[in-house]
Amino acid sequence: YFGAADVSAPDVEIAAHEGAKPTFIYDACMAYQQEGTPLVVIGGEDYGMGSSRDWAAKGTRLLGVKAVVTKSFERIHRSNLIGMGVLPLTFIDKADYDKVAGLHGATFDITGISGELKPMMSATLVAHTSDESIEIPVKVRLDTPAEVEYYSSGGILPYVLEQILS
Repeated sequence: YFGAADVSAPDVEIAAHEGAKPTFIYDACMAYQQEGTPLVVIGGEDYGMGSSRDWAAKGTRLLGVKAVVTKSFERIHRSNLIGMGVLPLTFIDKADYDKVAGLHGATFDITGISGELKPMMSATLVAHTSDESIEIPVKVRLDTPAEVEYYSSGGILPYVLEQILS
């Protein structure tokens, strides 16, 4: 955890990166939520493979993750993330994953998605370290107009409720 809050230390020793406080993932995520810091997950190939379907996406959303950037997604997990209101993105050049995978303590911005979302539009992942900012092109993996609507509504449940109430 790289924030300012006091977080509980784990009951076993965990190696920490410089400037980080070792803690459990849940405790770090809750502290970031209290600070108002949205989270981004950086993942590799077939992200979500072997997950427990929609529960993996629900957990991601409940932990405060707003976007997941990967080399590739397991098909169903990508859909489930959208259904939970989490933005899936993929690296346009899979080798770009290596540029950000080891950036512990970096902060990230996703630019180029303000305004109207469109299926498969391009965006930019900007990684900020203490030394530099790295811009990496990514693809927004909202593949259909329906997925854009689900995501824009905050997920499938808010979308359905919107439809019922209108």
